[in-house]
Amino acid sequence: MTALSALSPLDGRYARQTASLAPLFSELGLMRARLTAEVAWLLALSEEREVPELPPFGAASRARLEQVVVDFDEAAGQEIKTIEATTNHDVKAVEYYLRRYMSAYPDLKPAAEFVHFALTSEDINNVAYALMTQAGRDTILLPALDTIATALENLATSEAGQAMLARTHGQPASPTTLGKEIRVFVTRLKRIRTEIQAVPLLAKMNGAVGNYNAHYIAYPEVNWPEFSARVLATLGLQQNPHTTQIEPHDGLAELCHAFMRANTVLIDLTRDLWGYISLGYFRQKTRAGEVGSSTMPHKVNPIDFENAEGNLGLANALLDHLAAKLPISRFQRDLSDSTVLRNIGSAFGYALLAYNSCARGLGKLEVDSVRLGADLDGRVEVLTEAVQTVMRRYGQAGGYEDMKALSRGRALTAEDLAGFIAGLALPAAVKAQLLALTPATYTGNALAQAKNDPTT
Repeated sequence: MTALSALSPLDGRYARQTASLAPLFSELGLMRARLTAEVAWLLALSEEREVPELPPFGAASRARLEQVVVDFDEAAGQEIKTIEATTNHDVKAVEYYLRRYMSAYPDLKPAAEFVHFALTSEDINNVAYALMTQAGRDTILLPALDTIATALENLATSEAGQAMLARTHGQPASPTTLGKEIRVFVTRLKRIRTEIQAVPLLAKMNGAVGNYNAHYIAYPEVNWPEFSARVLATLGLQQNPHTTQIEPHDGLAELCHAFMRANTVLIDLTRDLWGYISLGYFRQKTRAGEVGSSTMPHKVNPIDFENAEGNLGLANALLDHLAAKLPISRFQRDLSDSTVLRNIGSAFGYALLAYNSCARGLGKLEVDSVRLGADLDGRVEVLTEAVQTVMRRYGQAGGYEDMKALSRGRALTAEDLAGFIAGLALPAAVKAQLLALTPATYTGNALAQAKNDPTT
């Protein structure tokens, strides 16, 4: 398979951009995570005093067992696939691979029968997927989100005072600042990022139906729930104490929904930035040799934000299915989750593509302050809100209605508004304040909000 012949664009056109996810979510990555779970269970069993038949491993033996995970490569993965061709069971193939490895060393061979001891396949699988998902979240997706948040933070700060015409319903509205509108997205992303990080990745190692049946029949003296929790903790996972054969994936569903919310915020962001580019508020930096249109030489299209929006939609479609399907299992176990779980990497892949596209687009933006200023100068009507509100304060009845009659559906000039203000029975200082007001200065506390300054 090459980038030109791959079925999925994640492994073809976009392979370089998603390469960081491949070691985690590929078949090889799943095998490595399964092997990690098997070794962790075996090492913990050897340290349990109530399991005398498996004495503690010495330092050299322990290091050898840990090294099988460290050295795991494609050749090892191919050996597991060869075993699976006979077993027709992927988890059992990993177990047999580890047994073969141990049989080659006299210090490890006696312990081979304790590989996968009392476990069901799902004890290994759920741990493996939790490890993969946790690593994908913490080392790849969250740092990519942080890159966007940092770029937005810098933009909000640098453009804190850049006045901008707001556009509620797509129509001219009370002015704001560009920095404050970007600050809104910074705040939203940071809050959701905290929620994503806080979702615990749950796991279980409690046997065929979640009751430790085989565990207790072999070693009734061991506190197996406590033992299992300890093993999971060494892997950075939290135990789900009550499960069927499968861990019910509620934590994973929660994580999918949290990422969906972050992605929805980014869809909102990319559409707004697309619109601001369309209005001329932003220019985009060009690159030598780049083409915007196959027929219109002048075009500089906002393709990064368009690509981001499309891939965010794909990511959310997959994340939504994962969250809706995975927590449902017939009776104590059905296999319909197995094939679905293999697509976590695809969901993360489309999200990563989108995050990178969004960051790339942000890096190309240049603010056109002249265009922003011209847009404000031509919209004197946005000051009618200020005038009618001040009229209300000083008991002038009909302020809203007067402003509506003066401005709605017609081009209001600065002279029209000044003439109206001059005729008001207001204190001289107040009247002077209104006459000096311009769309660019009528921005409330947008500057303070853009700077994230709660004291102003």
